Formats: sequence, structure tokens, C-alpha cells
Amino acid sequence: MPLSGAKRWLLLGIAIAILASYFTPHFNRYYLGIVIDVGIAIILATSLNLINGHTGQFSLGHAGFMAVGGYFSAWLTLASGTMSSSIWFFPLVTALVAGDIVAAEDQNRTLKTILTRSTTRTSVFAAKVLAAFTYALVALLLFGLTSTVAGGLASGFDELPTFTTVISPGRAAVLVAASFAVYAMPVLGIAAIGVLLSTISKNSAGAVVGTLMVSLTMQLTRIIPGLDGDGVQRLMLTRQLNAWQSLFRDPIDWSPIVHGAWVSVVYAAVALVIAWLHFVRRDVVA
Repeated sequence: MPLSGAKRWLLLGIAIAILASYFTPHFNRYYLGIVIDVGIAIILATSLNLINGHTGQFSLGHAGFMAVGGYFSAWLTLASGTMSSSIWFFPLVTALVAGDIVAAEDQNRTLKTILTRSTTRTSVFAAKVLAAFTYALVALLLFGLTSTVAGGLASGFDELPTFTTVISPGRAAVLVAASFAVYAMPVLGIAAIGVLLSTISKNSAGAVVGTLMVSLTMQLTRIIPGLDGDGVQRLMLTRQLNAWQSLFRDPIDWSPIVHGAWVSVVYAAVALVIAWLHFVRRDVVA
């Protein structure tokens, strides 16, 4: 199902922000600080408009919520390190699409029409999964192209220092393309979880937020005693988002990539099987 206008603008805004972040070292720090403060004020004004403007309820607690949010985000950054776009951006993009792919049909009351046509439910479900996966892969492709071009324009298409050596621009381009392919495996695993939650919850917002929270919870296990060990972390889907880094070692370490592949396949297979079983048994007549 096509994305709504609001979601298109949200994805476009996120993409522009990510693209602009590559050029922030060249920005004037004073004006950059002003823009950040303005953005925070916009978030506050939007939240006030929701509660005061749309519902007519007066609220004095927004400053407290902002303070708690600021404290928690600072703690999270210090505890788990800087959360780059590879850690939070694509789980967000994937959640927006996959979490909405089936639930939107429920909310718009069009799923009954689709399921009562002369086609199998398995075919409909496969089409939904294919659509969610395609959206995620296209978004990843666009991000890869724009970030590579933006990085090249900002820093130059020169030799690339890696973890162990310096490689030529041509080899760097090949490895960058391969790294996005490796990164796509856990992204599709997250998309499968989004399809599962979208199928079960019948609520777009709940499925989107749920998919994002599953991803963030897996990441937060890195700082939880008892779950931060390598034995547990190796089984976390979000851990596989960093498997691409082994491509930039000489010689290439293939073990994290192979491990990330089978972990991603297991997560995706389990999520899709459960979602499919729920989808084919759904009662849309009552």
C-alpha cells in the first residue's frame, strides 16, 4: 500500500537531515547551534499544538517531559555510544513501512475486500512481504548512493583508510557497495518483524512503534548486565547491523558476515511464518 503524504514528508525530512549531517563539519558552529535549538522548539510547539490545539486540553507538563527526554537521551548516548544512522535510521525507516503494510488495510477496512477476491491469502501475504522488503531495499539503495556521493563531495574521492590498511578508490567503491548488501540482511529481518506486528496488531501506529522498540531494546541489551555478554549479543539481530565492518579488514573476515546472514534468516523466517499463519487464518467475514 502506498505511503501516505505525511509519511512521505517524514521520510524525506529524515533523508535531508541525514544528508545534511555529512556537511556539518563545514557549518558555522554558532548558526548550527541556533538551528538545533529551533528544531527542539519546533518539537515542543508541535506537541503543545496536539494537546492544546486539537484536544483543547491545557498542559503545563511539557517542560518536564522535555527534561526527562533530554536526560535519557544524554544517558543513552554516554552508555551505548553515538547512535549512528546505521543503528537507528534504517530500523526507523523499515518500521514505518513494514509496520504499516498490513495494519493500514485493517484500519482502512480494505483488507476484507482484498481477501475475498479470487486469489489465495498466501499470494496476498507474499505480495505484502515483497512490498515491505522492496521499500526497505530501495530506501537503503537511495541512502547508499546519496551518502556515498555526499561523502565524496565533502571529503574527496581519494584513497580510503580502513581498519588495517589504505585501499584505492576503486576497491573502496566495491567494498562500500558490498557493505550495503551485507547491511541489508538484518534490515530485512527487522522488516519481517514489522510485518509480523502489522499482521497481529491490526494497528499501524502500534506496529510501527513496536518494531522500532524491538530494535532499540535489542540495542539496549548491550548495557544490561547479564545480557551484555558476547554469547547473548551474537544472537541479537541488531548486532548484525555491524557485520559489514569486517569487509574493511585485510584480509576480509568472513565469519561475522556468515554469522549475520544466518541470524538474519532465522529472525526473518520465524517472524514471517508466524505472520503467515495468523494471516491465512484471519476471519474477515465476521
